[in-house]
Amino acid sequence: MTLHIIIGAQWGDEGKGRMVDWLASQSDYVARFNGGDNAGHTVTVGKAIFKLHLLPSGIIHPHTIGLLGNGMVINPASLLTEMESLRTAGISVTPDRLHISPSAHLITPAHQAIDRALESARGRASIGTTGRGIGPAYTDKAARTGLRMGQMLQPDFQDRLQAHLENANRLLVLYGAATLEVAPILKTFASYKDSIAPYIADVAVEVHQALADGKTVLAEGAQGTLLDIDQGTYPFVTSSNTTAPGVLTGLGLGLQAAREARVIGVVKAFQTRVGGGPFPTELSGDLAARLRGSGSNPWDEYGTTTGRPRRVGWLDAVLLRYAVRLNGLTELVMTKLDILSGLETISICTAYQAGGITIDGLPFGEYGLGDVQPVYTHFPGWQADLQPVRRWQDLPLQAQEYLRQVSRLAGVPVRYASVGPEREQIVEVPES
Repeated sequence: MTLHIIIGAQWGDEGKGRMVDWLASQSDYVARFNGGDNAGHTVTVGKAIFKLHLLPSGIIHPHTIGLLGNGMVINPASLLTEMESLRTAGISVTPDRLHISPSAHLITPAHQAIDRALESARGRASIGTTGRGIGPAYTDKAARTGLRMGQMLQPDFQDRLQAHLENANRLLVLYGAATLEVAPILKTFASYKDSIAPYIADVAVEVHQALADGKTVLAEGAQGTLLDIDQGTYPFVTSSNTTAPGVLTGLGLGLQAAREARVIGVVKAFQTRVGGGPFPTELSGDLAARLRGSGSNPWDEYGTTTGRPRRVGWLDAVLLRYAVRLNGLTELVMTKLDILSGLETISICTAYQAGGITIDGLPFGEYGLGDVQPVYTHFPGWQADLQPVRRWQDLPLQAQEYLRQVSRLAGVPVRYASVGPEREQIVEVPES
């Protein structure tokens, strides 16, 4: 069996879609196992730019089969829109190529309305939710009141949906928010059934059989390690398990599937995050603007889903080691190395100062992260444009040394580095 897992090693937005697209060329199946359309993966193929939120990025390759696992929460309106946009671009999205677990949960307009009402009620204590209903959908799942994809095919689904919407309206009244018109939503969801029904299949059995048959399955993580509901910088996290162990529960696999898994962590050459929460290496001013870009192209630091400018900072090796440990990462892929070109000095946070003591790990896990000060090691930068580079020996010596230092600090090797948004802009890093 061959299970490849690709995980974001930071706060999401590491460029996983770009790397999944590349790795999918060697895979038979590409699977999403967590999250919903709050995720956003951008893939650039020639002049075409694909921004995917629910469908696995690897489905752009014509030979792959895409899977949406039981760990996901799915907005059917977003799903159908995304499927149609790919068809318009000439990519086949048929029931032969896309399978959806009946146990994945539905996101409804009620979840979205509650999400917005809750965030508004938090005021200055808001946590930066995308407002897409992800948290409320997972709340219903945990409360055992959620609606599943498979239930859309049942004759009593409209009754269940109506009760769900009416319960949501009672809650919206308590928050002083506008209530929902039930009848139009019922009619809209009734129209989804015929479109989605052919895609619903037993994904857990399918992925188990694929591995048993020696097929390559690429599990595509959404968000990043530091947004994990249990291990992330709580409460500024998402509502699902974003780390590698979540692949097993999110796709319905047993422990044997992970015995020899390749677990790839994607890390930017610097650090970013969207929304609130601690960020020890955060930068401001001209340097932050330099790393973020102007927003004029998809390689700049603006959220694929929200469009919000990302907070930016130097690479944090303390958090990177944390991600390596939590996920059992076997290797790293670094993205956006080219963005560092032109800087005289590049810094990496190698430890923290907390209470007058230098520490090289997280104090009490993710707790207390807002109270630490970064300790930096500085490295010489390089001036050359890296985007034309395709071979290790053509990288500036300073860029080579930067990648070696990241490998040393993380404790696992950086195997590849991307030097631009295109598929072929990847440099293989030789073993030390």
